[in-house]
Amino acid sequence: MSEPLVAMELPRWADPESVFVSRHDRDDHAFWLDAGPDAADGWSWIGAGESESDPDVVRAIACQSVSAPPWPAGRFRGGWVGWLGYDDAAERTGAPARFDERMPRQRWLRVAEFFAFDHGTGRVWAVGPADRVGALAEEFSRIVPVEETPPPAARAAASSRHAPTEYAGLIERCREAIRAGDAYQLCLTTRFEVDAVVDPLDAYRRLRAATPAHHGGLVRTGEVALASASPERFLEVDAGTVRTRPIKGTRPRGADAETDAALAEELLANEKERAENVMIVDLMRNDLSRVCEAGSVGVDGLLQVESYPAVHQLVSTVSGRLEPGVTVGDLLAAAFPAGSMTGAPKLSAMTILHDLEGGPRGAFAGCFGWVGADGALDLAMVIRSIVVHPGGAYVGAGGGITWRSDASAEVAEVGIKARGPLAALGADLPPGW
Repeated sequence: MSEPLVAMELPRWADPESVFVSRHDRDDHAFWLDAGPDAADGWSWIGAGESESDPDVVRAIACQSVSAPPWPAGRFRGGWVGWLGYDDAAERTGAPARFDERMPRQRWLRVAEFFAFDHGTGRVWAVGPADRVGALAEEFSRIVPVEETPPPAARAAASSRHAPTEYAGLIERCREAIRAGDAYQLCLTTRFEVDAVVDPLDAYRRLRAATPAHHGGLVRTGEVALASASPERFLEVDAGTVRTRPIKGTRPRGADAETDAALAEELLANEKERAENVMIVDLMRNDLSRVCEAGSVGVDGLLQVESYPAVHQLVSTVSGRLEPGVTVGDLLAAAFPAGSMTGAPKLSAMTILHDLEGGPRGAFAGCFGWVGADGALDLAMVIRSIVVHPGGAYVGAGGGITWRSDASAEVAEVGIKARGPLAALGADLPPGW
């Protein structure tokens, strides 16, 4: 990572999907951070790397405190790409945790060569050491378009950790905990398992085609992989400012324009959804205040509806000015796991959920993305995601429970969230979901 990287602009555009399939479809350690198919703005980054033997190196990086020097190829200038799992983060906070041994608790790829795609301008750069960018440019010139999205996967059965009636019962136990004053809100999750041989690249290509998102991605390392169509940015650090954009509140898209608009309006007006979102905003304000300058934490956007192919989401934005010397590890200790995936108060919520959920979350409800060697970072929540492991894959899904939650509506919301990732695996929701 010590060798300076240079960026060489390339003479033509190529679709990121074609680049990944052509160059990295069989690499042991490869990544594709994806702005989405046909994206009109944002950045994608594609490359390969080496598994980082000491993840604490990433945590020790000082968060970027000032604007970086001019650089044409986007905010990622080399560093690490990977994920952090929920369970390890819960344990670090002092909450009880279970672990899924099929998936590393965290995994980072050390990256020094990649391609950067600016979807807003249609420009591409090869990034690497000075003695390598010419070879990267030559390899890029040989990229050819890939075939259309892979055909549907062979049909596979999905099983759920909890039956719908059992999950509904857990919702009532959440409400009991809220009534007792042990929590204000609880993000109750479950897991859907698929026992089949899964090609993570094919699964991700199907997932992104059906449910594109601005923070999609595929990180493959050895026998495991994370494929995500995440709509939720967790943490972004840029020039000393940290931002988080929690999502709380979901509605399905309507079958026609009138119904669709009505569902979005109902989401925005729903008292329960608004209360849930505001509670998480307050929690994230508190988390960021632990590493930000006094008085700098504020709410930049509150209760904004964002629409995606499958769902409407209620989103808010919180930001603050980082104190000097804050490291990536300090920031994670303050804010991770994300409040949108725990509830409030955070430690009490995680303890209650550990007892109710009865199993690990693994990579689901964690975060993934990039951490730059210069201290900039962009991490998304691991939601709407597929975790591939030896022997199969799993999809996590859940929802925020408040005192006014309706069990049948919450069960239906879990099904809405899990349907897309399961379909990319060739699986239907189990009966009742």
